[in-house]
Amino acid sequence: MSKINFWSNKNVFITGINGFVGGNLAEELVKRGANVFGLIRNINSNTYLFYMKIDSKIEIINGSLTNKELLKGVFIENKIDICFHLAAQVEVGVAAEYPYLTWESNIRGTYSLLEAIRESNANLSAIVVASSDKAYGEYPVDKLPYKEDYPLIPKYPYDTSKACSDLIAQSYASDLFDMPLIITRFANIYGPGQLNFSALIPDVIKCALKKDVFKPRSDGKSKRDFLYVKDVAELYCIIAENLVKNKSQLKGEIFNAGTNEEKSVREVVESVYKILNNEKELNKIIDRFNNVPSTPEGEISVQSMDYNKVKSYFGWEPRTNFQDGLNKTIEWYNTFLLNENRI
Repeated sequence: MSKINFWSNKNVFITGINGFVGGNLAEELVKRGANVFGLIRNINSNTYLFYMKIDSKIEIINGSLTNKELLKGVFIENKIDICFHLAAQVEVGVAAEYPYLTWESNIRGTYSLLEAIRESNANLSAIVVASSDKAYGEYPVDKLPYKEDYPLIPKYPYDTSKACSDLIAQSYASDLFDMPLIITRFANIYGPGQLNFSALIPDVIKCALKKDVFKPRSDGKSKRDFLYVKDVAELYCIIAENLVKNKSQLKGEIFNAGTNEEKSVREVVESVYKILNNEKELNKIIDRFNNVPSTPEGEISVQSMDYNKVKSYFGWEPRTNFQDGLNKTIEWYNTFLLNENRI
């Protein structure tokens, strides 16, 4: 497991730091003693980073991920040791409606960042690039869970954007550029601080707390693998630390992470409403599920991740089962939405 003193005074740069995962990772790194720098294009204080006051413990850099010259200056002036590339347009529906904007963010953003690192001769000791389970595309159920050696066969705009950024990162880890880079493909991440309420779990919690009415977008039979965000933050630290210590063995490796379990949308909805003792409303939602189409066009129907490789390399496995993670997440939102009188 990762040792906390490894991170003492390490200069760490996070793209997407004002996002859900970025904020949680920043919080973990600050606890471990790192000097954290984060890129933010547009300041939005309604995020985990600001709500938990993590912003006061880090250095925020204003600018765009596609501004290569700005990024070169960041790496040189701040003597960055480790970079986590988490920034992305993450909404599947937005990608279907605005593919150009998604490709600009997810594809151009990735090659701008990696080229800035290369051109600046920054000599980073570790780069971790967040790809996604969506990069695999849709495989038959009998081929699941996804394994790292599966070819990427994306079909829809979001999936394609993540597969492209994944392949670009692989090229920078090749012998041609020899960057100390690892690619991660993680399952659906949930937990405290996910304030994108178009995502399933925060949307359901908000509705079960009677702040809105849940409107199913499908028949609820689609299945996903859900990974708790605190487990993700810990795993990112483990991966980066091991890459620093063993670049020759780990450079260019790809690691999945998930729970090897699938939960249907209906199961997730039922779990949240039952935890919050709102079963009367749940019965109405089940009726609504029965009156909407199956998986919307542009979305993959079933996904799950095999994490055996990351377990064999680092001894990691998810610490938080889905029920415990959901309870912790609901507790956080209960404070955020009710006590703060938000939404």
